[in-house]
Amino acid sequence: MKPLLIFVALYFSISHPTAIGKGEQPHLSRDSKGVVRIVYGQKEKIFCATSIDNGQTFSSPTLVAEVPGMHLGMSRGPQVASSVKYSIITAMDKKGNIHWFRLNHSSGSWQDMGTINDTPGSAPEGLMGLAADNEDNFYAVWLDIRTGKHNQVYFSSLAGNSKAWSPNRLLYQSPDGHVCECCKPNVYAEGKSIAVMFRNWLDGSRDLYLIQSTDQGQSFGKAIKLGEGTWKLNGCPMDGGGVAIDVSGVIHTVWQRKGVVYYCRPGQEERSLGEGRACSIAGNGKTPVISMQTENTLKLIHPGQNLTTVIGTGSFLQSLPLPGNSILCVWEQDGAIQFKKELESRRTH
Repeated sequence: MKPLLIFVALYFSISHPTAIGKGEQPHLSRDSKGVVRIVYGQKEKIFCATSIDNGQTFSSPTLVAEVPGMHLGMSRGPQVASSVKYSIITAMDKKGNIHWFRLNHSSGSWQDMGTINDTPGSAPEGLMGLAADNEDNFYAVWLDIRTGKHNQVYFSSLAGNSKAWSPNRLLYQSPDGHVCECCKPNVYAEGKSIAVMFRNWLDGSRDLYLIQSTDQGQSFGKAIKLGEGTWKLNGCPMDGGGVAIDVSGVIHTVWQRKGVVYYCRPGQEERSLGEGRACSIAGNGKTPVISMQTENTLKLIHPGQNLTTVIGTGSFLQSLPLPGNSILCVWEQDGAIQFKKELESRRTH
């Protein structure tokens, strides 16, 4: 294991932290026209705030829907993905159903489209990942108990303006009975490539595994373990990490083991980013940026440049690289959703 040396970068903030509204578990997307959306939950309600000026300002939050018994907290919250003509929000209820809502960008109205899981009640854990490519194809992965009454990884896709997701597929079943029960699986799409990352459970170890597709999810390869170390743990860390693919097709992953956050590209050595948790990764097709939390301190890290900066305090930091070398950050603080836009400056020596 080679430690990653972190150099401090200066960032010029072009906005002070601003509260969007009371809520939890924010999630971000940007469509092909540059419209940015922040989605979050407030008890059983889903809200969406929109920016048409590259994340500088946001509209007042709009109520998208109410989901009785909606999961919220610990990476269980509404998620959003956007493409050319459509944006999709997913939310899971405690009965085990995955609800989805679609926005037609031309009409500007959200519609309740039903559920994604085709076996009612099969996803009670409330943990899933959502992604979109640049051609209105959407992809979902989640923990599902329909196979053996234990959590396995399931997958489905949605093409264009279809009204129904594809028949749900078992993507991975652990030979030891189940995958890690309380860690969010993640999915990312770039062109025809799809990467799915999840925390497995094998012989008592809870390590991160990656499954790849090169044909838009028609077929997937074998699950491969990430990193050199292992984590024997009689419990669930409730920390699923994140995955991204750059325009060159390179996969980037980030995850936590034993209280330390690691960055890893498949086939390369893992690199320590220091103590932390609640990590995720986002990209604009070129350079991914990592969000993580050390106690209540929120950080951004550029793994390719060995740069880091402190955003503030709170929890559940999510980030989105934007044109003009800027990064939109959104997080929870004192029961409210905060956002802030950062502009990267030159690296210090």
